[in-house]
Amino acid sequence: MIIYFNKLHRQAKQTQTSISVALESTVITHGLPRPQNLQLARDLERIAREHGAQPATIAVLDGEIRVGLSEADLERLAGEPNPRKISRRDFAAALTKKWTGGTTVAGTMFAAHRAGIKVFATGGIGGVHQVETLDISTDLQALADTPMIVVCAGAKAILDLPATLEYLETMAVPVIGYGTDEFPAFYSRRSGLSVSARLDSPEEVVRFARAHWDLGMKSAVLVCQPLPPEEEIPAEKIDPLIEQARREAHERGIHGQALTPFLLARLNELTGGESLRANLALLKNNARLGAQIAVAWAAAAREKWA
Repeated sequence: MIIYFNKLHRQAKQTQTSISVALESTVITHGLPRPQNLQLARDLERIAREHGAQPATIAVLDGEIRVGLSEADLERLAGEPNPRKISRRDFAAALTKKWTGGTTVAGTMFAAHRAGIKVFATGGIGGVHQVETLDISTDLQALADTPMIVVCAGAKAILDLPATLEYLETMAVPVIGYGTDEFPAFYSRRSGLSVSARLDSPEEVVRFARAHWDLGMKSAVLVCQPLPPEEEIPAEKIDPLIEQARREAHERGIHGQALTPFLLARLNELTGGESLRANLALLKNNARLGAQIAVAWAAAAREKWA
């Protein structure tokens, strides 16, 4: 498998001085409407740079896995009429059939890990859906077997959060509350569910991750940061709307990879755009923290080899 690096990431990889934070691209291709998707992509990269890290937005263009996108690449991806949604299982098809598309959390983790990037910032992870058939996101398996620091705002609120946490516990994935003792519920800061540990600084996250992997563990460290208080949608407001969107998806027979995009889009309609604003806020918040952790990781690495 060949991974294509843009110029900055190629130079950083060669000199071993990379302070990179990986960013996913399905939020560009499937998560947000135009033109918000392109503006968000630009904003996330800008925020990462402002906090000392090199953004590595990951996608597949014409069958090539790209780590770090140019402005032209971002514009193309944001305007792609029929982009693919590419997870771990899809890479062989994407390469052989010359697909263009966005990488999911699992897909981004796969490419980022192969590229030597240790920190990944996203919005919310996938998990266990509340549906009659078995629907468990590949994101959970990726978290179980890919040693990266993954920054998120918890699992997407459209999921079965208790079942998702149970799966993560079974797969030995530490669920860290960043500045909180509760698992964030994506649009809401609190879920009533506990995390496995609380940490309060990027340096603490780095020390925890190094200890985890030094013990021989292979799983990711999931760092869950609540969205800013002023952007929160209270659970009592959003939960009934999530249930309505789920019912509509069931009635229409929507499932598989189409389910999450439908639910997010329908919630945006039902909330009058409030869920989209919260989503944008938490993505930016996580890009900021991801960059700070990447800087702390690089500093710890320099101390180790000094």
